Amino acid sequence: MTGHPGFRRAVLTAVGAAVGTLALTAAPAQAAGPLLTAPALTQAAPCEEGVTRFVPERSAALDVLAAERSWSMATGSGIVVAVIDSGVSASNAHFPAGSVVAGRSLVEGPATEDTMGHGTIVASLIAARELPGRSGIIGLARDATILPVRAFTTEDEDEARLPRLVEGIRWAADNGAQVINLSLSLPSDPPALRSAVEYAVAKDIVVVASAGNRGTASDTSNGLRYPAAYPGVIGVTASNANGVVTDDNIHGAQVALAAPGTGLLFANRAWGDCGYDGAPSSSYATALVSGSVALLRQRFPQESAAQIIHRLEVTASRPQRDARDDIYGWGVVQPFEAMTWAYDGSVGGPPAPGAEPRVTPSSTPQALDLTPVPDPNADQRQTTLWLLLGTGSTVLALGMWGMIRRARRETERA
Repeated sequence: MTGHPGFRRAVLTAVGAAVGTLALTAAPAQAAGPLLTAPALTQAAPCEEGVTRFVPERSAALDVLAAERSWSMATGSGIVVAVIDSGVSASNAHFPAGSVVAGRSLVEGPATEDTMGHGTIVASLIAARELPGRSGIIGLARDATILPVRAFTTEDEDEARLPRLVEGIRWAADNGAQVINLSLSLPSDPPALRSAVEYAVAKDIVVVASAGNRGTASDTSNGLRYPAAYPGVIGVTASNANGVVTDDNIHGAQVALAAPGTGLLFANRAWGDCGYDGAPSSSYATALVSGSVALLRQRFPQESAAQIIHRLEVTASRPQRDARDDIYGWGVVQPFEAMTWAYDGSVGGPPAPGAEPRVTPSSTPQALDLTPVPDPNADQRQTTLWLLLGTGSTVLALGMWGMIRRARRETERA
């Protein structure tokens, strides 16, 4: 990003401190309590709290995702995206009246306030409105409606968050959400969380969740993170400015798609704009995939959640069309490609909903076995061959004998 030196990496001090509460280091699988993971903005310079400033630039991520081309087909209009997080500051200029509805708060204070900043950042990446001549920040699904569910505060204990998360998912599913954004992950699989996600998926809602960030450089563990690993959920990892998914993110079977997770500009609570160019954050990447889903839900209102997910996975950018891996999943999301793709079977990748699974090519070339295979009918074939040869010889001999006799008759007449 260029312009506004010293501000382009800015984030409110309050955001950095508050998100640190959400940004708990991923615990080992045997940890007693569930941990919700989200990125700590440790590499971001603080904005001046209480002072409204705007950045005229646009996030490079919008170019990566071909946002301008996508907006020629859909903008997210009429689509409701639930953001279950720390609340959303509806007083930010990027959220005019009607763009963020009342939602529900499961903690003290309304859902349209945010003392942490994390929920506001996520919501703005999804659906921030443009401020021409003032700010370049705009959400990927710029006309979508945000349904905030405030489930976390800075004073939370981990054990207190899970019941509110579960309640928030069920409430959003019952109150008009077509997409549910969960920029968080847990290393454990609580039955109540699984049940809540299944409830939302059964209502044909696309659930998008973080595949997990590493809390520290020494944390090298990979493996499943929840709710990203649940069936019907899009698990999202983050790529850097070069489109590479680094070890700052958790790898595993829960990864379905990747999206940019750094080099981003977004709304910062009630005080205008800030940005982030630290380690790729799956929280932010998750928001961009939710924005992509909102575009597709507007473009294809008749398609099911499973069909929308399939579109995004089959058209994602990846080196091998028929193969996914635990680092990139099916690849970097491409919403424009997903909106222009036709179900014609011409593109390799995940099978369509209800179709038979495709055989995934092996990454190791298999040796070609040229050993002859015994023919169980060899004797019969040989007998048949000799009969055919014998019959052919007889016919040939008779033919030649006839020709000789005719030749003799002609000679005698002469």
